[in-house]
Amino acid sequence: MLRFFAFLLALILAMPAAAQLGSGQRHMGLALVAEGPAVPGQEVELALVMTPEKGWHGYWENPGDAGKPMTVEWQLPQGTTVGPLRYPVPTRLVVAELMNHVFKGPYAVLTRLKVPANATGTLPIRASLDYLVCTDEVCVPERGEVSLDLPVGTGQTDPRFDDWRAKLPQPLGSPASYAVAGNRLEVAIPLPQSVAVTTPYLYAITGDAVRYADAQRFRRTADRLIAELPLDAAPAGRFEGVIDLGTGRALRFAAAPGPVPEGGSAVGGGETWRLLLFAFIGAVVGGLILNLMPCVFPILALKALALARAGGEEQEARADALGYTAGAIVGTGALGAVLLALRAGGSAAGWAFQLQDPRTILLLFLLAVAITFNLLGLFKLPVLGGESNPRGGFATGALAAFVATPCAGPFMGAALGTALLLPAAGALLVFAGLGLGLALPFLLLAFVPSLRKRLPKPGPWMARLQRILAVPMALSALAALWLLWRQGGTSGLLLGLVSAVLLGVALVLAGRRQGRGEAALAAPVVALLLLVAVPLFGIGRGEMAVTQRGNAGEAWSEAKVAAARAAGRPVFVYFTADWCLSCKVNEASTIDREPVRDALKAAGAEVLVADWTNADPAITRFLDSRGRGAIPLYLWYAPGAAEPEELPQVLTPAMLIERAGAVKR
Repeated sequence: MLRFFAFLLALILAMPAAAQLGSGQRHMGLALVAEGPAVPGQEVELALVMTPEKGWHGYWENPGDAGKPMTVEWQLPQGTTVGPLRYPVPTRLVVAELMNHVFKGPYAVLTRLKVPANATGTLPIRASLDYLVCTDEVCVPERGEVSLDLPVGTGQTDPRFDDWRAKLPQPLGSPASYAVAGNRLEVAIPLPQSVAVTTPYLYAITGDAVRYADAQRFRRTADRLIAELPLDAAPAGRFEGVIDLGTGRALRFAAAPGPVPEGGSAVGGGETWRLLLFAFIGAVVGGLILNLMPCVFPILALKALALARAGGEEQEARADALGYTAGAIVGTGALGAVLLALRAGGSAAGWAFQLQDPRTILLLFLLAVAITFNLLGLFKLPVLGGESNPRGGFATGALAAFVATPCAGPFMGAALGTALLLPAAGALLVFAGLGLGLALPFLLLAFVPSLRKRLPKPGPWMARLQRILAVPMALSALAALWLLWRQGGTSGLLLGLVSAVLLGVALVLAGRRQGRGEAALAAPVVALLLLVAVPLFGIGRGEMAVTQRGNAGEAWSEAKVAAARAAGRPVFVYFTADWCLSCKVNEASTIDREPVRDALKAAGAEVLVADWTNADPAITRFLDSRGRGAIPLYLWYAPGAAEPEELPQVLTPAMLIERAGAVKR
């Protein structure tokens, strides 16, 4: 209480200074925007967009020890109503030992507008806002007016709302409980063990219950996260708050008086290290498995052939292996760094984000064509199957890392999802682990002499094997061309074919010059290669892009899952993409098989498909909430179960048939 009066005194003394700061100048920019037009009988999302001046900040719904919550007076057309304000998760600011819950940059407070069924024309929406805006030394109360003339009908939506919703705490469906234990308020929040927690913090919505500036402690049991908060006064009834898990995810909960489990393990810095270790090991194992993929295996086999051709010279083999490892680690690390930068900028991106752009698919297609020509002996690419040297090894490792990105096998999904929850340095270490796993077989060949001795002796069989390896690489090229058609439509397909023909002619010409002992890059070859590169700057998502799916299920949304569960039906959700090889294998071998479809139909199961071929912020956010940064992901919602069961990434028909058969109708 003394601190509160000290703040009030400082505020009173600061008022003359505030008056001198700009003669009524507003320090908070205000705007009212709608996600889209108003549809009669439905709801539309509204956002109060707040933009504080540099050095100033606004306040959360519970401002903490000091500050003032915002109040809004709405002036609405007859028949329209607005829901409660929904704030993003704030940050903490301590000034003079007072804890403030603030927003230091632009933020959006969301609400839903209920549109009457008979609405027509334009709806005039007006609001008056009273709020406090402060620096670390001065506070100024302000009042502002916002307005919006909202058209009734249909039309485009504002993409900014996806980012704004991503910053809101997710509502926790299960009830929490709290109890007073001496001078502490203990709150037990339902949280499965699979949900990552690193550096949690609890923001109390219920006022005057806890001492905001004092330290919080957390412990964890099998299915609860328990917050131990310094008590100010016991809550009178329900206690509400937001728990920030420290991973970019936050949950809004309501707790009633009830039992709080004892014991559990403390949550803090050790949890972060455990997550990092788990994610790093998973990334290494996942990268190791990537070597079996048809687009990566030929590259690894060629490097093994290069070792055999070199006669197993230990020094050369080890230098080449270290170069290959460095290239693979730099390649996966660079992709991870770009992904982290995109997410830091507010983009909802996940692993293999680059494959959601047709230009990347075209580049992958042309690379696969070039490697196929190399394997057929039509030209010689020095970094593949040439002499062992660190530079060539580095280039091959980076190439392997790039062509491996469409795949996400076992262990990778959870590891990469955990990486996105870690601090940047830890996340980059996990991405580097993926490259290390990718390079591990070649490292073993180079550094374990007994393995090198098992390599066959050089001979004519090498040329035959090299041509055999051209088959899976050619199939990878065809898969990339199919994906280019799916994303870019007929125009993308034609551009890809034209580019491939030009590239093929250029490579054959280069190969003939290499056969005569001349430089490969003559003027005609360079001219053709420049023409090949032109579509990379112009290809986009075509108007005739193929977006329809088979009849395996309906398009996924969280609302559809909730509706089916409310009706007591089981739900099977599978997250897929056209560029995900593991996804396509599981669909062909399990999901699309007739016995599986019949079993799901007999159980009354709702089958939903979350297609991530193109960027979809809703899918990305959901994957983040599950601690996953990659696909495939398969979820089975049994009737009455609190949480879905996460199925293995390698599906079998028996898994789905068994679960469908267990449903009682």
